[in-house]
Amino acid sequence: MSISDKFSAFCSNLRMSNNTVSNVRTRYHSITKRLNKDFRNIDSDYSNSLYVGSYGRGTAIHVSDIDMLYILPWEYYTKYNSYIGNGQSALLQAVKDSIKQTYPITYVSGDGQVVKVSFSDGVVFEVVPCFEFSDGSFYYPDTHNGGSWKTTNPKPEINAINDLNNSTNKNLKRLCRMIRAWKDNCNVPMGGLLIDTFAYRFLSSWEYKDKSYLYYDWMTRDFFKYLSEQDDTQSYWIAVGSGQYIYPKGKFSTKAKTAYINALSALKYESQNDELMSNYYWRGIYGTKF
Repeated sequence: MSISDKFSAFCSNLRMSNNTVSNVRTRYHSITKRLNKDFRNIDSDYSNSLYVGSYGRGTAIHVSDIDMLYILPWEYYTKYNSYIGNGQSALLQAVKDSIKQTYPITYVSGDGQVVKVSFSDGVVFEVVPCFEFSDGSFYYPDTHNGGSWKTTNPKPEINAINDLNNSTNKNLKRLCRMIRAWKDNCNVPMGGLLIDTFAYRFLSSWEYKDKSYLYYDWMTRDFFKYLSEQDDTQSYWIAVGSGQYIYPKGKFSTKAKTAYINALSALKYESQNDELMSNYYWRGIYGTKF
């Protein structure tokens, strides 16, 4: 197989099936419809909710956790903020009780900042009730330490990823998914937003950012060289789009250096038309989906 064919097949293997996407969409609309009925008295299965996280940015390769926001009217902030003790917990309980009406035999729980809806097939929706500010950011409850309100701003992150993906021949989201495959295969302690931020920064200035699958061997090599040179001892990174802080989950530069060395070996064997050995090193990076 050519380099182009190999990486095209690999990227296809990382995409979720149409059936999986359909199941996610059905559950998302069902949850939205229930919350709209109980908190807004409207019959809509799409208004006031938003996919966020890796799934919302279009960079996920798993559906184990689906993050979604549900936007409440501000009157509920006034109501629950006036509670003497932990109105945030009471708000999560109200959202939990609402969702249970649609999914009575599904395990639904409040957990710190989200309501978790755990389905029997392993998919977990993490629903964050929130209030939208005029600038498009959101206020959401945190039940820890007596309760507080925190701010998140996912829309600029989603927009930034979409914009660069469109201008790079869809290479950005593919790279983000490829890095997730490496993360899973090599047990790398990196969160999705940090992965997407590094991919964004790298691809923004990469010479071949708008080329085809034919360049994905070089993209692998050059990205992991870039990642191996990052200082993974720093306290935080700045997220693309929103500028929010991303805190580390652990060290990654050593494993990135190993991936870079494996990519060099794969390229050497590709140049010798030794497909068996080149695939061995590509799989050393990306796992069996390659």
